[in-house]
Amino acid sequence: MSRVETSMLFGTMFSIEEINDAGGLGGRELVPVHYDPQSNPARYAQLAAKLIQEDKVNVIFGCANSNARKAVLPVIERSNRMLFYPMMYEGFEFSPNVIYTGGTPNQHNAPLAHYMSNRFGPRVYMVGSDYIFPYESNRTMSDFILQQKGGKKLGERYVPLDAQEKDFSAIVQDIKQKQPDFVFSTVVGQSTRMFYQAYADAGLDPRQMPIASLSTSECEVAEMGNRIAEGHYTAAPYFRSISTSRNRSCVARFVKRFGDRIEPNMSWEAAYFQVQIFAKAISQVGEDAYHALLPNVLGCEIEAPQGDIRVDPVTHHTRLHPRIGRVNASGQFTIVAQALSAIDADPYMISHDLNDWTHALQIVGQDGNDTI
Repeated sequence: MSRVETSMLFGTMFSIEEINDAGGLGGRELVPVHYDPQSNPARYAQLAAKLIQEDKVNVIFGCANSNARKAVLPVIERSNRMLFYPMMYEGFEFSPNVIYTGGTPNQHNAPLAHYMSNRFGPRVYMVGSDYIFPYESNRTMSDFILQQKGGKKLGERYVPLDAQEKDFSAIVQDIKQKQPDFVFSTVVGQSTRMFYQAYADAGLDPRQMPIASLSTSECEVAEMGNRIAEGHYTAAPYFRSISTSRNRSCVARFVKRFGDRIEPNMSWEAAYFQVQIFAKAISQVGEDAYHALLPNVLGCEIEAPQGDIRVDPVTHHTRLHPRIGRVNASGQFTIVAQALSAIDADPYMISHDLNDWTHALQIVGQDGNDTI
């Protein structure tokens, strides 16, 4: 997970630098304290405790996959500190001590299921890494797909988080034999490159049978290469290619400061804007103790690179802008569908009917097609 975790670190540090360059927080410098958890959930928990007990930190920005967040959660809650979590995830969680700034199933899984089943067909094969996020995401995707006429799950396979190339051989052959309409991937980290490489080596054509993912961002595309990634799809609230002055300006400032060491992606953007939320809240209250800060975080609205976002006071999740992107020849995402306005998170899928969400989302084709 190092590429995504590094992008989150860079997004956080970039945001802190911008705040300090603009005069800090009420004239005070924002000083980051950070450690490397090495993608290890147990180490995440140990370092969260160290930040709280030794460094006297009140607010933590971090955690990548759900295993890490689950490990840190009891540490945060016992000490009554605040965690800003920037990764899209499987939903079905609430903590009064967490602000969730990544997407939930109704903001990524539902639009992806709708788009792919309408464009390619509702027969899906699922491949994921072996931990909670892929299992829960596949369960939700199954619910959505089975609501479609002719919807069918043709396979569901998992690989270890430290998977090797050989782990994908039998899976790709099974996909080739069963010929789904599309493949739903929740493979994460370096395994993503291995899966897409095996897919290409097997001669599977994304124009006919693409991989649709929640977890393949610009970071993973950069690692695997444009040739292997081109034609496959990802659902996310943010892509580097968003063509707005706000996003172009933000990316340009980031590249000027950090160069091309990391690709801006959905987790980078959430890591960036959640620090801006923190800064806005603390400017109103003047301190970062949990009970003082929380009321000013809840309901906070800012203009993020993806568009206007808002922290929901009830769910602690964030209103985001669902989008579907297809990898193009340059290794960036062409946005082929997007919501016409921001969508509130529904982490517990209170509305579990795909039609409810697609009507609300109003996903619009951006590649010459009509509204779907």
